[in-house]
Amino acid sequence: MRKTFNYLVLAAFIFGGTFNSSAQTLTVPAPSPTAKFSQKFGTSSIDLVYSRPAVKGRTIFGDLVPYGEVWRTGANSSTKLTFGADVKVQGNNVPAGKYALYTIPGKEEWVIIISKDTTLWGASGYKSDNELIRFKVAPMKVSHTVESFTIDINNIKPTSCDITLYWDKTGVTFGVTQDIDPIIMKQIDEAMKSDKPPYWQAANYYFENGKDINQAYAWVNKAIETRPEAYWMMTTKAKMEMKMGKNADAVTTATQALELAKKENDNSYIQQNEKTIAEAKAKK
Repeated sequence: MRKTFNYLVLAAFIFGGTFNSSAQTLTVPAPSPTAKFSQKFGTSSIDLVYSRPAVKGRTIFGDLVPYGEVWRTGANSSTKLTFGADVKVQGNNVPAGKYALYTIPGKEEWVIIISKDTTLWGASGYKSDNELIRFKVAPMKVSHTVESFTIDINNIKPTSCDITLYWDKTGVTFGVTQDIDPIIMKQIDEAMKSDKPPYWQAANYYFENGKDINQAYAWVNKAIETRPEAYWMMTTKAKMEMKMGKNADAVTTATQALELAKKENDNSYIQQNEKTIAEAKAKK
């Protein structure tokens, strides 16, 4: 009797151990792995969180992803798109915040939707009432197969960039812009009241964006006073002088910058100053 009891206890232990082992979670590749992506843009950033399904030999648009129906634009939960500052998406105002990106694919055109509802699993329960904006764009043919669904932020400039969706042999692009000038001008006005004004940054921004060149010139001179070895500042100062018609001064400044750039073997600034010297001499 006692032996029988011991055998039963042993069997229960073995069975229980086997059961627990089989219940352990395995670490295996996700069929549609999640991607997180942050891109600095304008005065802030654009953040993306989305899942990336694969083609796997299937027909994607018009089959797996039907035409004319709201698509989560990826897999699993809806794609999340966060703008760190107020922007315009394809010309439409979008306040800073977190949104869901939905699309309605079509043969000739796609509808892009920015939704305020970020809580849905895919498109289940989708309501058009929660849309912030929607607009249409034309799809493009991609020369090669993009196996994994991809969202890219590209063509990045100070005030504009493109968001492009790629999957299989289809691509869709829409533009994002930010009016950064009022923000930066306000920053400059406030920063110039501080104990350590950012003279160089302010001067360079004024010059690059066609602001008051006399003010830019005054600031770049103050910046060089504290950094007399800063040939990159001198390079910009020489360009300012040439624009102001001070061609003789431009030659002098660019020559000083050229010698300092040569000491650092900085070919980019060597070339820039050589060009400024040649152009300023031609105008004298």
